[in-house]
Amino acid sequence: MRSVARDRRFRDDFVFGASVAAHQVEGGNVNSDWWVWEHQAGTRCAEPSGDACDFYHRYRDDVRLLAELGLQAFRFSIEWARIEPAPGEFSLAALDHYRRVLTTCHEYRITPVVTFQHFTLPRWVQDAGGIESEDFPGLFSRYCDRASESLGDLIGWACTINEPEVLVVMGYMTGGHPPGRRYAWDDAARVGATLVEAHNAGAAAIRSHCQVPVGATLALVDIQYEHGAQPGDSIPELLMRVTDQFLENVSGDQFVGVQTYTRAVVGRENGGDPLFISRDSETESATQVGWENYPQALGATVRLIAKKTLGKLPILVTENGIATAFDEKRIRFMEQALTSLHDCIRDGVDVRGYLHWSLLDNFEWNSGYGPKFGLVAVDRTTFERRLKPSARWLGEIARTRTLPAQLP
Repeated sequence: MRSVARDRRFRDDFVFGASVAAHQVEGGNVNSDWWVWEHQAGTRCAEPSGDACDFYHRYRDDVRLLAELGLQAFRFSIEWARIEPAPGEFSLAALDHYRRVLTTCHEYRITPVVTFQHFTLPRWVQDAGGIESEDFPGLFSRYCDRASESLGDLIGWACTINEPEVLVVMGYMTGGHPPGRRYAWDDAARVGATLVEAHNAGAAAIRSHCQVPVGATLALVDIQYEHGAQPGDSIPELLMRVTDQFLENVSGDQFVGVQTYTRAVVGRENGGDPLFISRDSETESATQVGWENYPQALGATVRLIAKKTLGKLPILVTENGIATAFDEKRIRFMEQALTSLHDCIRDGVDVRGYLHWSLLDNFEWNSGYGPKFGLVAVDRTTFERRLKPSARWLGEIARTRTLPAQLP
């Protein structure tokens, strides 16, 4: 009997959206540890963030653009370095600014998904020991309390700490993020526990001011093993250990944010390292940053989290995308990723939405402005926004809530 392809429809309350992070798009984040990191002698950064995408001033146009595309949710981060520029000194102007961003989202009927810490710290926090300091959970909780007191009535979903796995591994094992340690095994283990404590304290503070889902966003890689390869201490496995540390010790969370880009095949050359960055290396099977082009990783990691949490926590895909100079490749990636996600939902996994990384081509940390993850191109001189075909493609999926059928 000939098989008949069927459209894949997402339920009416499933949300589609896009994500950004403050340091990557706002520009001029001079009080952060990453600004210091970019400018220090011998930096590993390809270039400094500078003005980024000038989102700090152009947020209204970007939110309007997102709404016109038909997307329903926008994940962005508020910047601790702006809100608390010195210990215990909170900027009313910065809080007012983020209130205006949130208000704009509501004006355009966009659900704001707010991240409280997306990789960056105020300089003074890093100078005081950063995330490895025993004081960090209390400092983070105080910041979350003050920020959510001012902004909580406008937040739709709240994310505490973005990708704690990357904070641990890149900061204390590979040296790719501040504070730039390498193979600091004991520090890495301690930092993971400190981040769990900070997450729990920050989440409790947020929940005291707003009645919205609160959770962390986790960096997931679809780990596979080549024939004969044994579990060990590869980068993907270290990431998963931090993930497990979080899932086993968080308290009171109302969702898990899943962030996935690729798979890692342990036993392969490079050890299947998903944090391996090789600039200008794009091929049909690899992205601009050297990661394997493997969109099916999204469905695999969503299933993994559902299994690890026994299906008790809803899942929100808070990041998923591809660094590519070829937009048709981005569309194919999203189509296959969303197909794998729809299969999860069909099989009973509670997935509430899909937020694409990213809305804008932006500052990709040590890789600078080379990798293009965005649905929207940004002119580096004029800041002019230009919609890519992939933006319209995802907008159409969001409006119709349907993935067109693919015939064999």
